[in-house]
Order: sequence, then structure tokens, then C-alpha cells
Amino acid sequence: MASPLPVLIIDSSEENQCLLQTILSFIGEESQHLEDISDVNIELPYKGVLLGEVPPSKALEIVKQHPQLPFVGVCASLEVDEPNYLGQLSQPFSYDELTRLLHQCQSYLSRIGQFKEQSQNSYLLKMLVGKGDAIQEVRHLIEQVAGTAASVLILGESGTGKEVVARAVHEISDRKDGPFVPVNCGAIPPDLLESELFGHEKGAFTGAFAARKGRFELAEGGTLFLDEIGDMPMPMQVKLLRVLQERTFERVGGAKSLKANVRVIAATHQGLEDMIAQGKFREDLFYRLNVFPIETPALRERQDDVPLLLQELLARHETMHNATLRFTQRAIESLMLHSWPGNVRELSNLVERLLILHPNKIVDVGELPAKYRHLETEDEKMELPSEFAEREALLSIFNEDFANPDAGSQSQQQGDEQDALQDVFSSANMHSTSHANSSALPEEGVNLKDMLAEFEVDMIRQALDQQGGVVARAADQLGMRRTTLVEKMKKYGLSSKE
Repeated sequence: MASPLPVLIIDSSEENQCLLQTILSFIGEESQHLEDISDVNIELPYKGVLLGEVPPSKALEIVKQHPQLPFVGVCASLEVDEPNYLGQLSQPFSYDELTRLLHQCQSYLSRIGQFKEQSQNSYLLKMLVGKGDAIQEVRHLIEQVAGTAASVLILGESGTGKEVVARAVHEISDRKDGPFVPVNCGAIPPDLLESELFGHEKGAFTGAFAARKGRFELAEGGTLFLDEIGDMPMPMQVKLLRVLQERTFERVGGAKSLKANVRVIAATHQGLEDMIAQGKFREDLFYRLNVFPIETPALRERQDDVPLLLQELLARHETMHNATLRFTQRAIESLMLHSWPGNVRELSNLVERLLILHPNKIVDVGELPAKYRHLETEDEKMELPSEFAEREALLSIFNEDFANPDAGSQSQQQGDEQDALQDVFSSANMHSTSHANSSALPEEGVNLKDMLAEFEVDMIRQALDQQGGVVARAADQLGMRRTTLVEKMKKYGLSSKE
């Protein structure tokens, strides 16, 4: 944990130094004093500097040389006009005035340290993408706890990025130069977990041909991330609790105590308090781990972040697949309507799948997998030239009837491909007798477009009648999408009982 910054006293009078140190100690502030003012070079960080009896020219020189530090005068003869000279402390000293000026010193340091904070924030913005209140709260909590030694418990559903949060805590902490060692407690067999965490000595058990370091030793000076802590067996929970309390452990089969200079961050998607009630998790371990909880929000709770996440995930996957991808606005809106049970991990998998299926293309609602289509696609509304439209209509009729022989002929339930195809032509001829018979084309000719339209209308009516007017079921029977059937009903002025 970071120690509070002391206040530096620069005063040539030993009596004044002692008086100021006594006052600062009384209000709970640590202080140091500078005995030699002939060559002042302040290197250590301080909350502020109190300038006492110092020659005015020397005082101005000191203030100018250290623009990163806030100064407060305690001598009436000082007159310094510099931005980091925050004011004069009048005598006799008052508690209100002293605390007010020290607070101004703290505010000045916060503003000076803004560049460092911005760099830290930029890292968090890259690691934890999003602009909603939920993800901003997570970033704020990370900033608050990173500089301390407190244990962190990360809670949230699977796929919400709990390991990302743990890495972020590590990367902006004082332990960032040390290792980050993740362990999935649920993926290691219970009888091997102790050896995995604490290591073992040679001959400790069958197959232990050599001594081996455990994850606690590998994480020395850094962070140990215990993922899925709720899956840890009860006997191991007892041993972990002892390590967290005493900061020492022994290898399996060893007697030498080793120090555990690691920060422990745990994570789980399970309700540990419910597990405590069921006797599946130790209550004392829970409170040891739950010093500083951070809850990662589900993606459905921050759907406004989906566009930013898409952009970030595309940047990560495009290099791997040597392809790019773009989404239409309607595709993005459709994805924002999805519930995302798999959270960010599900979105990442979808982006990678689409890069494989549609490399270097623009993805609209129609290109999304069916369960992600929460808006109607506009492709079906696109009009084609008449010759293509007629060909599409004819092919769709043949394809639909071939897939559902009963729609054209109720008399035959099964048959080979030739019989089914004959049924299609017979059905088409039967519904076009107003202009032609089944054997020959009339000499005066026919309007093929009208015949096909009449046949299509009749098929739609039959499907609607058989399905009680339910458009979705009629569309299934005709082998087309519901939106396509709705458009055709609008085109022909048909209605349903829905």
C-alpha cells in the first residue's frame, strides 16, 4: 500500500522547524525538514513544501526550480509570483487555514499527475472497451485498487472478461514488472491442484522425478490469478486460506517454508454466498478474498458498447485472418438487440466466424447467422429486372412444390424424382386452365406473367387456409421466409387471420 506523502519544511530557523513539525504531527501529517538551504535539490515526492525563513531571492529560485511541487509560505516577508506558490500561512497558525492550503497542495499534485493518469486511463480504455456507466465504473474501481495490496474478487458471468480485468489490475499496479500467472482452478484435477499451486519436491509422490516450482513461486513479485475459485475443493480452500493469512507455504513433500510475495486476485461466475450456505465454500476464505469486489457487467447490460466492441474485436482478428470486414448500420442495430448469453466471448467468436465466411465484404442483417437477425433484411425488398423476377418466381414455385409434393398433389405421398417433378407440372397446368389446356399452347398466346402470378396467389391462399391464417406456418409450408411471404401478400392484396 502506498504511504502518505510527507510535507517538507525549508526553514533556516531550527525553532520554526520544530514548531511546524509539532503542528503537522498534531493534525496527522508526516513531515521532514531540510537543514542546508544553500543548495536545494528536492528529489523525493512530497505533499507540499512549507517555506519559512529563507532569503526572498533564494525562495524564488527554489520555487522556480521545482514546478512539479506546490509551495506554501510561512514567513510574511516572502512574496513569490509563481503558479506553484499557492499562498501564505498567516501566524499564529490556524487549523482551518493549514488544512485548506494542504488540500490545495494535494489538488495541485493531482493536476500535475494528470499526464500519468491519462496514460493509465488510455491503457484501461484499450483493455476495457466501452463508454457506458457500467464499464466506466469497472475502470474506476481498477484505478482505486491497483496501487494497494488488497485482495480482489472479480465476479461476473462467463465471457464477461474477468481475466482482462485481473490483467488490468496487474498492469497498472506496482507489480507490473513481475509475472502475471493465471490458474483455472476448475481445469486442474483436485489431486493435482496442490502440486500445481505450491510445487513439489523430488519423490513427493509417484511420478515426481524432480522438484518443481508451483504457481505461487512462479508468480513471485507479481500477481497470481485464481480463476473459477468456486471450483476449488474444500481441502485446498483450507490450505489457500493459510497461505493468504501467513504469506508462507511449503511444497508438497517438503518441510521448508517459502514466502509468498504475490498478490492474489480471484474470480468466479458462481454465487459464493449461496455456496457458503450449501457448505461448498468456506466463509472465512470468502471474506479473505472479498476485500475488494469488482463485478463485470454482462454484455446485455451495456448493449450501447456493442459498436465499440465490434471495432476493437475486428482490429484484433483482422491480422490473424488476413481479411477485413464492415458492418452495415442495420447489422449493428440487430446485434445490439441480441441478448448475448455468452457475453463478449460470444461476440468475439461471431466476429471471427464472419471474417471466415465473408472476408473483405460488407455484412448486413441477411449475412448474420439466423439467431442474430433481430431486424428484417432489406434484400428481399430489392426489385429485379422483369426477366430475372419472372425466372426467380418460376424457380421458386418449382422448388417449393418439389420440396413439398403435397402442396401440388394430395394423392401421392411418396415417389421418385420424376414423379414429383411431373406433379409440379401437372399442378401448374391445373391452375392455369383459364388460358390454356394441359396439352397445347393456344394460338392466341397467353400472358405467362399473369399465369404465374395467379398460380402463386392460389398457392398462398391454400397455404393460409390450411394453416388457419397463420403467416409464419404458411411461410414454412411454402418453403419461404415469413418476410418474403408478407411482401407477396402486400403485393397481391391478400390478408391473413393473424
